[in-house]
Amino acid sequence: RGISSDQRPKRPLTAYFRFLKDNHSAFRQKNPEISNMELVKKLAGAWKELPASQKQVYENARKTDWQKYVEQLAAYKAQLTPAQAAALKEERRKRLAKRRSFRAKRELTVLGKPKKPRSSFNIFVSENFQECEGATPVAKLKQLYDTWRKLSNPQKQPYLQLAEDDKVRYENEMKSWESKMVELGREDLIRSRTQKPKKKTAETTKEAGKTKASSREKKTKLKLKKSEE
Repeated sequence: RGISSDQRPKRPLTAYFRFLKDNHSAFRQKNPEISNMELVKKLAGAWKELPASQKQVYENARKTDWQKYVEQLAAYKAQLTPAQAAALKEERRKRLAKRRSFRAKRELTVLGKPKKPRSSFNIFVSENFQECEGATPVAKLKQLYDTWRKLSNPQKQPYLQLAEDDKVRYENEMKSWESKMVELGREDLIRSRTQKPKKKTAETTKEAGKTKASSREKKTKLKLKKSEE
Protein backbone atom coordinates (compact mmCIF):
# COMPACT_ATOMS: atom_id res chain seq x y z
CA ARG A 1 0.00 0.00 0.00
CA GLY A 2 1.36 3.42 -0.90
CA ILE A 3 3.70 1.91 -3.48
CA SER A 4 2.85 1.67 -7.16
CA SER A 5 4.61 0.06 -10.08
CA ASP A 6 4.38 3.50 -11.71
CA GLN A 7 7.04 4.63 -9.21
CA ARG A 8 9.43 1.94 -10.42
CA PRO A 9 12.40 3.47 -12.29
CA LYS A 10 12.02 3.28 -16.05
CA ARG A 11 14.49 1.33 -18.13
CA PRO A 12 16.70 3.66 -20.21
CA LEU A 13 16.21 3.76 -23.96
CA THR A 14 18.44 1.68 -26.20
CA ALA A 15 20.91 3.44 -28.49
CA TYR A 16 18.60 2.93 -31.48
CA PHE A 17 15.52 4.37 -29.77
CA ARG A 18 17.53 7.35 -28.55
CA PHE A 19 18.42 8.00 -32.18
CA LEU A 20 14.75 7.76 -33.17
CA LYS A 21 13.71 10.16 -30.41
CA ASP A 22 16.37 12.70 -31.34
CA ASN A 23 15.69 12.64 -35.08
CA HIS A 24 11.97 11.97 -35.42
CA SER A 25 10.90 15.64 -35.57
CA ALA A 26 13.59 16.59 -38.11
CA PHE A 27 12.72 13.67 -40.39
CA ARG A 28 9.01 14.50 -40.12
CA GLN A 29 9.62 18.10 -41.16
CA LYS A 30 11.60 16.95 -44.18
CA ASN A 31 8.98 14.34 -45.13
CA PRO A 32 5.56 15.73 -44.10
CA GLU A 33 3.66 13.72 -46.74
CA ILE A 34 4.75 10.18 -45.81
CA SER A 35 3.03 7.85 -43.36
CA ASN A 36 4.37 7.03 -39.89
CA MET A 37 5.35 3.55 -41.08
CA GLU A 38 7.38 4.98 -43.97
CA LEU A 39 8.94 7.53 -41.64
CA VAL A 40 10.10 4.79 -39.26
CA LYS A 41 11.60 2.91 -42.22
CA LYS A 42 13.53 6.03 -43.22
CA LEU A 43 14.82 6.46 -39.68
CA ALA A 44 15.81 2.78 -39.53
CA GLY A 45 17.71 3.17 -42.78
CA ALA A 46 19.47 6.29 -41.48
CA TRP A 47 20.49 4.43 -38.31
CA LYS A 48 21.86 1.55 -40.36
CA GLU A 49 24.03 3.92 -42.38
CA LEU A 50 25.17 5.93 -39.33
CA PRO A 51 28.94 5.72 -38.77
CA ALA A 52 30.04 3.52 -35.87
CA SER A 53 31.57 6.52 -34.07
CA GLN A 54 28.19 8.32 -33.99
CA LYS A 55 26.38 5.17 -32.90
CA GLN A 56 28.84 4.89 -30.03
CA VAL A 57 27.73 8.28 -28.72
CA TYR A 58 24.21 6.94 -28.28
CA GLU A 59 25.54 3.71 -26.77
CA ASN A 60 27.64 5.63 -24.22
CA ALA A 61 24.59 7.64 -23.20
CA ARG A 62 22.66 4.40 -22.72
CA LYS A 63 25.42 2.95 -20.51
CA THR A 64 25.48 6.08 -18.34
CA ASP A 65 21.71 6.03 -17.88
CA TRP A 66 21.75 2.28 -17.26
CA GLN A 67 24.10 2.70 -14.29
CA LYS A 68 21.77 5.32 -12.84
CA TYR A 69 18.83 3.00 -13.46
CA VAL A 70 20.49 0.13 -11.58
CA GLU A 71 21.11 2.36 -8.56
CA GLN A 72 17.58 3.78 -8.58
CA LEU A 73 16.06 0.33 -8.94
CA ALA A 74 18.04 -0.98 -5.97
CA ALA A 75 16.85 1.95 -3.85
CA TYR A 76 13.27 1.41 -4.99
CA LYS A 77 13.31 -2.30 -4.10
CA ALA A 78 14.95 -1.62 -0.73
CA GLN A 79 11.97 0.41 0.47
CA LEU A 80 9.46 -2.36 -0.29
CA THR A 81 8.08 -4.65 2.38
CA PRO A 82 7.68 -8.34 1.46
CA ALA A 83 3.94 -7.81 1.07
CA GLN A 84 4.45 -4.80 -1.21
CA ALA A 85 6.99 -6.68 -3.31
CA ALA A 86 4.57 -9.60 -3.70
CA ALA A 87 1.70 -7.25 -4.61
CA LEU A 88 3.79 -5.44 -7.22
CA LYS A 89 4.98 -8.74 -8.66
CA GLU A 90 1.36 -9.85 -9.08
CA GLU A 91 0.44 -6.49 -10.61
CA ARG A 92 3.29 -6.84 -13.10
CA ARG A 93 2.25 -10.42 -13.93
CA LYS A 94 -1.32 -9.31 -14.70
CA ARG A 95 -0.11 -6.39 -16.80
CA LEU A 96 2.20 -8.60 -18.85
CA ALA A 97 -0.56 -11.20 -19.30
CA LYS A 98 -2.91 -8.48 -20.52
CA ARG A 99 -0.25 -7.23 -22.94
CA ARG A 100 0.37 -10.73 -24.30
CA SER A 101 -3.36 -11.24 -24.73
CA PHE A 102 -3.67 -7.96 -26.65
CA ARG A 103 -0.77 -8.87 -28.92
CA ALA A 104 -2.20 -12.33 -29.56
CA LYS A 105 -5.59 -10.86 -30.52
CA ARG A 106 -3.96 -8.27 -32.75
CA GLU A 107 -1.95 -10.98 -34.49
CA LEU A 108 -5.09 -13.04 -35.13
CA THR A 109 -6.77 -9.95 -36.58
CA VAL A 110 -3.82 -9.35 -38.92
CA LEU A 111 -3.90 -13.01 -39.97
CA GLY A 112 -7.59 -12.65 -40.80
CA LYS A 113 -9.07 -15.12 -38.33
CA PRO A 114 -12.85 -15.39 -38.92
CA LYS A 115 -15.14 -13.70 -36.43
CA LYS A 116 -16.94 -16.00 -34.02
CA PRO A 117 -20.61 -16.72 -34.75
CA ARG A 118 -23.22 -14.49 -33.18
CA SER A 119 -25.93 -15.77 -30.88
CA SER A 120 -29.60 -15.38 -31.73
CA PHE A 121 -29.93 -12.75 -28.99
CA ASN A 122 -26.96 -10.77 -30.33
CA ILE A 123 -28.49 -10.75 -33.80
CA PHE A 124 -31.80 -9.55 -32.33
CA VAL A 125 -30.01 -6.73 -30.49
CA SER A 126 -28.01 -5.60 -33.54
CA GLU A 127 -31.15 -5.43 -35.69
CA ASN A 128 -33.22 -3.50 -33.16
CA PHE A 129 -30.73 -1.42 -31.19
CA GLN A 130 -30.97 1.80 -33.21
CA GLU A 131 -34.79 1.90 -33.14
CA CYS A 132 -35.00 0.96 -29.48
CA GLU A 133 -36.06 3.68 -27.07
CA GLY A 134 -33.65 4.40 -24.24
CA ALA A 135 -31.56 7.28 -22.93
CA THR A 136 -28.38 5.24 -22.67
CA PRO A 137 -26.95 2.12 -24.35
CA VAL A 138 -27.45 0.23 -21.08
CA ALA A 139 -31.12 1.26 -20.95
CA LYS A 140 -31.59 0.16 -24.56
CA LEU A 141 -29.96 -3.19 -23.87
CA LYS A 142 -32.15 -3.73 -20.82
CA GLN A 143 -35.28 -3.00 -22.82
CA LEU A 144 -34.21 -5.33 -25.63
CA TYR A 145 -33.40 -8.05 -23.12
CA ASP A 146 -36.88 -7.76 -21.60
CA THR A 147 -38.45 -7.79 -25.06
CA TRP A 148 -36.45 -10.87 -26.06
CA ARG A 149 -37.60 -12.79 -23.00
CA LYS A 150 -41.22 -12.09 -23.86
CA LEU A 151 -40.92 -13.28 -27.46
CA SER A 152 -42.58 -16.59 -28.28
CA ASN A 153 -40.59 -19.45 -29.76
CA PRO A 154 -42.02 -18.82 -33.27
CA GLN A 155 -41.00 -15.14 -32.97
CA LYS A 156 -37.48 -16.14 -31.94
CA GLN A 157 -37.17 -18.74 -34.69
CA PRO A 158 -35.87 -16.36 -37.43
CA TYR A 159 -33.05 -15.24 -35.14
CA LEU A 160 -32.29 -18.81 -34.09
CA GLN A 161 -32.03 -19.75 -37.76
CA LEU A 162 -29.74 -16.82 -38.51
CA ALA A 163 -27.53 -17.88 -35.60
CA GLU A 164 -27.34 -21.43 -36.97
CA ASP A 165 -26.46 -20.07 -40.43
CA ASP A 166 -23.72 -17.96 -38.86
CA LYS A 167 -22.29 -21.06 -37.16
CA VAL A 168 -22.08 -22.75 -40.55
CA ARG A 169 -20.39 -19.67 -41.99
CA TYR A 170 -17.90 -19.66 -39.12
CA GLU A 171 -17.01 -23.34 -39.44
CA ASN A 172 -16.50 -23.08 -43.19
CA GLU A 173 -14.32 -20.00 -42.86
CA MET A 174 -12.35 -21.56 -39.98
CA LYS A 175 -11.57 -24.68 -42.00
CA SER A 176 -10.22 -22.54 -44.83
CA TRP A 177 -8.30 -20.30 -42.43
CA GLU A 178 -6.77 -23.21 -40.54
CA SER A 179 -5.61 -24.78 -43.80
CA LYS A 180 -3.91 -21.51 -44.63
CA MET A 181 -2.26 -21.40 -41.18
CA VAL A 182 -0.89 -24.92 -41.73
CA GLU A 183 0.66 -23.75 -45.00
CA LEU A 184 2.24 -20.81 -43.15
CA GLY A 185 3.64 -23.12 -40.48
CA ARG A 186 1.37 -21.75 -37.75
CA GLU A 187 -0.08 -25.02 -36.45
CA ASP A 188 -0.04 -23.42 -32.98
CA LEU A 189 -3.12 -21.42 -34.02
CA ILE A 190 -5.13 -24.49 -35.04
CA ARG A 191 -7.93 -25.63 -32.77
CA SER A 192 -7.33 -28.87 -30.95
CA ARG A 193 -9.60 -31.82 -31.64
CA THR A 194 -11.45 -31.22 -28.39
CA GLN A 195 -12.28 -27.71 -29.54
CA LYS A 196 -13.67 -28.72 -32.92
CA PRO A 197 -17.44 -29.19 -32.95
CA LYS A 198 -18.69 -32.77 -32.84
CA LYS A 199 -21.48 -34.02 -35.01
CA LYS A 200 -24.78 -33.88 -33.19
CA THR A 201 -28.26 -35.13 -33.78
CA ALA A 202 -30.98 -32.59 -34.46
CA GLU A 203 -32.43 -33.13 -30.99
CA THR A 204 -29.06 -32.73 -29.27
CA THR A 205 -28.34 -29.59 -31.26
CA LYS A 206 -31.70 -28.12 -30.30
CA GLU A 207 -31.13 -28.82 -26.61
CA ALA A 208 -27.60 -27.42 -26.75
CA GLY A 209 -28.90 -24.28 -28.44
CA LYS A 210 -31.46 -23.75 -25.70
CA THR A 211 -28.82 -24.24 -23.01
CA LYS A 212 -26.41 -21.78 -24.64
CA ALA A 213 -29.17 -19.23 -25.22
CA SER A 214 -30.23 -19.52 -21.58
CA SER A 215 -26.62 -19.08 -20.46
CA ARG A 216 -26.16 -15.98 -22.64
CA GLU A 217 -29.39 -14.48 -21.31
CA LYS A 218 -28.22 -15.02 -17.73
CA LYS A 219 -24.88 -13.35 -18.49
CA THR A 220 -26.65 -10.41 -20.14
CA LYS A 221 -28.96 -10.06 -17.14
CA LEU A 222 -25.97 -10.07 -14.79
CA LYS A 223 -24.21 -7.39 -16.86
CA LEU A 224 -27.31 -5.21 -16.79
CA LYS A 225 -27.62 -5.64 -13.04
CA LYS A 226 -23.98 -4.59 -12.54
CA SER A 227 -24.44 -1.57 -14.84
CA GLU A 228 -27.47 -0.43 -12.86
CA GLU A 229 -25.55 -0.75 -9.60
